[in-house]
Amino acid sequence: MSLQGNLSVERMCQLAQVSRAGFYRALAEREPDGEEVELRAAIQEIFLEHKRRYGYRRITKELQQRGWNVNRKRVQRLMQTDNLLAVQRRAYVVTTNANHDFEVYLNLARRLQLTDINQLWVADITYIRLQKEFVYLAVILDAFSRKVVGWSLDRTLAASLPKAALEMAIANRQPGPGLVHHSDRGVQYASTEYVQVLQRHEIVSSMSRPANPYDNASCESFMKTLKQEEIYVNQYRDLEQLRLNVGVFIEQYYNRCRLHSSLGYQSPEDFEQRLPATSDSGAVKMSFFRHQESYRSDDQETGSNLAITPPTIGVDESPTGYSLVSCSPAELTSASPVTDHSGEL
Repeated sequence: MSLQGNLSVERMCQLAQVSRAGFYRALAEREPDGEEVELRAAIQEIFLEHKRRYGYRRITKELQQRGWNVNRKRVQRLMQTDNLLAVQRRAYVVTTNANHDFEVYLNLARRLQLTDINQLWVADITYIRLQKEFVYLAVILDAFSRKVVGWSLDRTLAASLPKAALEMAIANRQPGPGLVHHSDRGVQYASTEYVQVLQRHEIVSSMSRPANPYDNASCESFMKTLKQEEIYVNQYRDLEQLRLNVGVFIEQYYNRCRLHSSLGYQSPEDFEQRLPATSDSGAVKMSFFRHQESYRSDDQETGSNLAITPPTIGVDESPTGYSLVSCSPAELTSASPVTDHSGEL
C-alpha cells in the first residue's frame, strides 16, 4: 500500500471513516478513464446524429456495429448520466372510416408466409396537425423488409391520396402479378378508383378484420415512429415544408439509416441488399382452412374438438356468403366474391 506522508491509504480511510472502495471510486470519478470518455462522446454523437430518435437499445447496436464492445446496460447508465432522453411517444389516433357500401375483401395477409420482397404490401393513412390545418399522409410498406415503397401527402382524405402512394410504389418496385396489397377497411382503399389500379396491375386485395389493428401492425408502427421521431420534434410553416421534411425522413433516414429491431438491427435498404440473389419472389406460401376445421369468429371461444361445418368463412373474415370453393390457390386474383368493380355503389 502506497504511503501518503506517514500514513497509508488504508489508515487514512479508517481515520476518515470511509471505505477504501469509496475512496478509489471517488478518485476514478475525478480522473475518468479515457475509454469511457470516448464512449460517452460516441453515444452523444449517435444520439444527436439521429436527432434524439434512438433509445439505448438502438444506440447499443449502432455502437457495436462501429466496433465498440459494449452492452446495453452500460449504454443506458451513461445516457442517464448525461441526461440523453429519447423523444417520447404520443397517443395514436385512428382515422379509418369503414362505414361504406364498397366491397370488403378477404384477409389474406395473416395467412402468408413471406420469403422475399414484393409479396405483401401493407398500407395505411394518418393525419398530421399543422399550425392552421390538418393534412393527411398515406404510406405503403413492403411487409418483408419494412421499407416504405410509396407515400403521399395532401390536404384531402379522398381516394386520390392513397392512390398517389400506390402509383409511386408500383413505379418504384415494378411488382409482378400476385402481389398481395393489405389495408384496413377504410373507404379510400375499398373505392372503385383505388381497386381499379390494383386490378390493372394484377395485385390481390386483402383487408383487415373489423377492429383488429394487429393485421396491419407494421404500417401502424411506422406511423408511430414517424410522428415520434420527426413530426413531434419539429414545427412546419406549411404543407410544402412538411412534405420536404417527410421525404427526407423516409427516403434518406428511415429506409437507408434507421436500424430496425425486427430486421436484426439493419436498415431496410441494407436488409434488402443482403437478401440471397437466388431468392424467389414468387415463393410466398399461404395457409388455407381445412374442411374439417370449425370456422368460428375470432371472438368466439375455440374448443379442442374440431366440428365439421359448412365451408364458409365467418363474418369477421369476408362478406356474407363467401365460399371456400372460390378461394383455391389457383384463383388468388379472384379471392373476392364480386369481380366487377365498375358498377354503381
